Amino acid sequence: MANAGLRAYREVLRLVRRLPADARPYYAKYARENFVNYRDLSADDDLAALLRRAYGHSSWVLSKYSIDADAAAGRLKEVCGAEGGA
Repeated sequence: MANAGLRAYREVLRLVRRLPADARPYYAKYARENFVNYRDLSADDDLAALLRRAYGHSSWVLSKYSIDADAAAGRLKEVCGAEGGA
């Protein structure tokens, strides 16, 4: 699970590209700030919880912009190990 945080960040940035152009800078910055804040997290349980939260938040943002979150965030769901969101 060591690289799971970096893989999740990469997938979140891929999802940001699906958002409307005017919303992309805000969500890209938001994602970066949140991943930077938790980059030194060491406990696997804490990391797993944060990854599930990242999936849940990403799904919510996608649905806010009427993007099918289930189809778009499939790879993020695999990385995060989410069982249907937060």
